[in-house]
Amino acid sequence: MAAKKSEKIKSRPEGRLDLPAYYQNRELSWLAFNKRVLGEARDRSLPLFERIKFLAITSSNLDEFFMIRVASLKDQILAGYKKKDMAGMTPAMQLEALGAAIGELVDLQYSSWNRSLLPALREAGFSLLRRQEDLTEAEAAFVDAYFQEQVYPVLTPMAVDSSRPFPLVRNKSLNLGALVSKKDGDGELEFAMVQVPGILPRVLRLQGGGQGRYILLEEIIRRNMRKLFLNYQIICCHAFRIMRNGDLSIREEEASDLLLEIEKQLKSRQWGQVIRLEVEKGMDKRLLAILQQEWDMEVEYIYAIDGPLDLGFLMKAYGLEGFEDYKNPPFVPFPHPDLPPGTDIFAAIRAKDILLSHPFQSFEPVVDFVRQAARDEKVLAIKQTLYRVSGDSPIIKA
Repeated sequence: MAAKKSEKIKSRPEGRLDLPAYYQNRELSWLAFNKRVLGEARDRSLPLFERIKFLAITSSNLDEFFMIRVASLKDQILAGYKKKDMAGMTPAMQLEALGAAIGELVDLQYSSWNRSLLPALREAGFSLLRRQEDLTEAEAAFVDAYFQEQVYPVLTPMAVDSSRPFPLVRNKSLNLGALVSKKDGDGELEFAMVQVPGILPRVLRLQGGGQGRYILLEEIIRRNMRKLFLNYQIICCHAFRIMRNGDLSIREEEASDLLLEIEKQLKSRQWGQVIRLEVEKGMDKRLLAILQQEWDMEVEYIYAIDGPLDLGFLMKAYGLEGFEDYKNPPFVPFPHPDLPPGTDIFAAIRAKDILLSHPFQSFEPVVDFVRQAARDEKVLAIKQTLYRVSGDSPIIKA
């Protein structure tokens, strides 16, 4: 039997593992992954607010994908790099394939939002106004007061003319662009813009109207644009957003101070090449032409969006109170039986090894471990790798 089996193996043709047909391009594979995340947002069996959270995740994922992966491919093309990947695709071929796949993904994102999630949210008591013209008289008064007291002080309106250059538009910032003309002028059109401030909530609950009515911050600003440009007539006003090349190229061997080099590279992200332009669907063609010319944008990297730009705001909407019935019950990790509150962590791990299983068991013992080490006079230094630290990290505080 063994001899026959050996002969059978020898008679097989030698297999080849370098055939492109055996592989899938990494970038297209990533898009397929993000589409599966979007599938969670489209799954009607999930609680409604869990679905909008998944839609927000697909949006932030796609931002990062453009800043790093698409930017890297464009850099390779500029450098004349033509080597094929394992799937047999050059950087140019990958970009071409990605263009079609990303377009389909974005269309699916917003069809899910407009046709499924938005109506469902309305039935759940979360009615998001698409236009400021839909405000009732009482709601309009509330919005205008909010603008005057909270929004106006933090805005920096900018106009472009012969004496003022095109302003720096920050990466991933949401902006309102407008065509304006001087009231006492000859009718010549000028470009003006204002950045939607990130320090204010993107979603505002309205007062003075029906229950559960909300409006986006950009609509509040759009409604009051004339107050920002008093000597101008507002011809049109539309939201836009850009994505810049965020692919860091750090030469560690040549850097005298790695931390300073990383800080320098992070700051340079704000001035990186614009690789994606999102605009409101129906934007005035004259306004679009100005943006396209300023950043030398290719048509295939301009996305006309039928809905709010940057769906990442839905993550904030998920945190709104009063919709607990439309969310999964909060999961509370259980404490480890060997590490109750107040335990001397070092004494416990001297006695025996302890395995923590996250997220099912509490992360608090890890925080306590660092806290106790930080207070221990015998500890000279704490060295650990931290990945994506939260803004209010107890470990950093310790």
